[in-house]
Amino acid sequence: MFENMESEKSILVASTVDGYMRGERVWEGPHAGRHASQNSRNLPLICRPWRLWHRATLCFAGPRKASWRRCILGAALIVIVVVIYSFSESSHRSLLSLVRGRPPESLFRCNNMGNTTLPHLRVPPKTLENKLREDPKVLLFTETRYSKTGKAITNILVANRIKYKMEVLGKSLPGLTNLSRGKYGTVVFENFERYLQIDPWNRELLDKYFRDYNVGLIGFMPSHEDTQNISLNGENPVLQLTRAGGTITDNLLGMAWTVFSPDDTTYVPIEWAYSSVPHYSEEKLITVVLDKGEFDGIQRVLFGGNLEFWLHRLLFLDAMSYLSMGRISISMDRYVLVDIDDIFVAKKGIRMTADDVMALLDSQKRLQEMVPGWKFNLGFSGKYYQNGYPEENIGDRKLLGWYENLYKVGSQEHVDDFWWFGHMWGHTQPHLLSPKDLEEQMELNKQFAMKHNIPTDSGYGVAPHHSGVYPVHEALYDVWKKVWNVRVTSSEEYPHLHPARLRRGFIHRNIMVLPRQTCGLFTHTIFIDQYPGGRNILDVSIHGGELFQTIVFSPVSIFMTHLSNYGNDRLALYTFESVIKFVKCWTNLNLRTVPPLQLGEKYFHLFPEERDPIWGYPCADHRHLEIWAKNKSCEQLPKFLVIGPQKTGTTALYTFLAMHSAIVANYPSPETFEEVQFFNGKNYYKGIDWYMKFFPVPANSSSKFLFEKSATYFEGETVPNRVKALLPHVITIIPPSKRAYSWYHHMRAHNDLTSLQYNFHEVITATDKAPRQLRTLRNKCLIPGMYAKHIERWLDFFPASQVTIIDGEELRNDPIYIMNDLQKFLNIEPFYNYTEHLRFDKRKGFFCQVIEEDKTKCLGRGKGRIYPAMNESDAKLLKEYYQPYNIALEKLLTRLDYPVPGWLEDELQ
Repeated sequence: MFENMESEKSILVASTVDGYMRGERVWEGPHAGRHASQNSRNLPLICRPWRLWHRATLCFAGPRKASWRRCILGAALIVIVVVIYSFSESSHRSLLSLVRGRPPESLFRCNNMGNTTLPHLRVPPKTLENKLREDPKVLLFTETRYSKTGKAITNILVANRIKYKMEVLGKSLPGLTNLSRGKYGTVVFENFERYLQIDPWNRELLDKYFRDYNVGLIGFMPSHEDTQNISLNGENPVLQLTRAGGTITDNLLGMAWTVFSPDDTTYVPIEWAYSSVPHYSEEKLITVVLDKGEFDGIQRVLFGGNLEFWLHRLLFLDAMSYLSMGRISISMDRYVLVDIDDIFVAKKGIRMTADDVMALLDSQKRLQEMVPGWKFNLGFSGKYYQNGYPEENIGDRKLLGWYENLYKVGSQEHVDDFWWFGHMWGHTQPHLLSPKDLEEQMELNKQFAMKHNIPTDSGYGVAPHHSGVYPVHEALYDVWKKVWNVRVTSSEEYPHLHPARLRRGFIHRNIMVLPRQTCGLFTHTIFIDQYPGGRNILDVSIHGGELFQTIVFSPVSIFMTHLSNYGNDRLALYTFESVIKFVKCWTNLNLRTVPPLQLGEKYFHLFPEERDPIWGYPCADHRHLEIWAKNKSCEQLPKFLVIGPQKTGTTALYTFLAMHSAIVANYPSPETFEEVQFFNGKNYYKGIDWYMKFFPVPANSSSKFLFEKSATYFEGETVPNRVKALLPHVITIIPPSKRAYSWYHHMRAHNDLTSLQYNFHEVITATDKAPRQLRTLRNKCLIPGMYAKHIERWLDFFPASQVTIIDGEELRNDPIYIMNDLQKFLNIEPFYNYTEHLRFDKRKGFFCQVIEEDKTKCLGRGKGRIYPAMNESDAKLLKEYYQPYNIALEKLLTRLDYPVPGWLEDELQ
């Protein structure tokens, strides 16, 4: 039977060819009977592969009479089969993977004539006599507060955490000294010509300050000429951060420059360029110059171009360090950590293969040669393990140390080649889960890690989309501690995503939250030819742009990348190898990498002032609202605060406000009587969720005004910044001497031992050598009455239009007028007529709430006490003590166009 079939096949071919040449009908084939032959002819060609093959051979090997239409048809069918196969559950991820070229490679080479070693770092000159304050600022003179160059300067100062004062140059200079100490380590003019045009008197004052305090000047010149081919003078003494990395061959069109032609050795070139005008393109031009001050004793660095050119930003920092004798400098150490989020999470077709994993390991080895300790930090979600195409699943196993090929299956210890941290099991946002579900998700991910020998003791964790880190979801911090013992995390959302230079860290519930940075790569940026805006956008970021400057300006950088950035075109490998090479070429920075826990400790050692969080207003940022639990509402936060100080009538004001049907006060705290005392003590560290529990959720958000009253907020150093998001605010003031006397007797009424032991005169005259308890009582009596000082601090954070100051004496004597005026300030509706609801109580001596026609409800026995009159000598002493503070208060109120209280006029007579 088999022999007959073979012979029939051979006859078929011969007959087909021969028959075709004779024009005979040849497609009947070797079938038994006519019926079978007709059925076979009715089958689609794709279902008769032997026929398809013969037609294909005719296209290439048959006679010339073969139809070209049939050849095209055959080719089309082959293409369709390949496409279907490539998109099926096969080893091919996509059609693009069959035709895409090699991923881009980092080919940057530093063109500093082969000098790959770091030069000896220059130490800025030191002065033997330090006449500056310990933390000198930069004094910046600008044309306007909104000038482009001035804004660029302040952005650099803020990014490097350098303190500054900005002044629009006018007829007078700001104070340059304080108690014989200079305030400023460097003076910057965004337009150097304005310095040259200062009137003689101010010019002499400023130049004398430069010489007396060994302070230099940085100036930017108005620009006129286009340049190209920028290089640095490696022998000049200014360079510290910046390294002469060769020549920048770009033609800097659109950037106008001024060039210098010095004729004396006091001028040292820092930067050279060539003109972009062809006729003059061979002439070497000086574009940044150091004036050593040999003529007038004042050192200056002058820039012929602005800060749009990235190299000038580095030179600007070096100039500040050099001209301030090193007193305004940045560290040369940079810590860089690259997180790879979403390990195993990416969708099919864009995940990592085994080749991608090997490329990752090879890249890590190259980076380790440039950055000591470099390791990629991998964050995994175990639910999606082995969820790709077959070759991607091999890549998954390769990451965890398994490999397989045509010959064998085995294991390698690739797990230990990386650092690891836990994402969520199903990559779910924590703020969407209940505490129970959150713990279950983390436990599943931890069990996955233990099953695959992934380390679980890094102490680091990252939440998907940074959900729950900030704004804080308290359950996340609880479960992180319980399951993973997390001690450090990172987020790009604190205090806001933009601008990136303002991202900061904080510590909450003993978990360090570090600022996280982006590098221009996201889950959708996986192919170089599809990069948004083109490849040039990424390369500009690498070669002096945003990514480069992020590393240069940030002592600690944690970069967020994703699994898909390491597959496909492997853009993350290209990006980080390129930027590290560029940083090492053009800077003298010491790059290194340490594990996340050590990185957190290093960060807060460098910036201890950031340990305490500043809880912001969640509803002011749409990104924060997206990762904030839906059952939380900003309507549960107060719309205004009454902030004291103590013993000025705040409790009376609180009572009168609560009478209004549209105003709702906070629930009383069981620990601190009616006051929550959130912003000025340990309660602040309990977080915003704890604070919101003291306020009801209004049924109609547009008709209720929630408020909090605390007399302890007024003089707190950190309180204004903490309550900045809660507007507006109300301050009550009474004569400071009366307030001090009232506070003393208030403490006696509460049986305070110190106030019972010392009389009022002994308290207000206590020196700094007095017992600690006495000094504490003295400060509580005297410091809150320095009204101008404390109000100015609040006005540093709030515009005057959002603060109203109430005369506490007038509140006592005529509360109806005060309350009606306050309603207008707060725009509260409906209007509440206090005339019908407040009545003077002769027995108590102040106004009380009317509850029935012939009945009133007054404040408790502790309020409105009548104390023995203050003796004249103490009153005179306090009047003299508060005289300068009252003068400052009168000037402040006049400047803000607030009414001056009658008692203040009396005090100043």
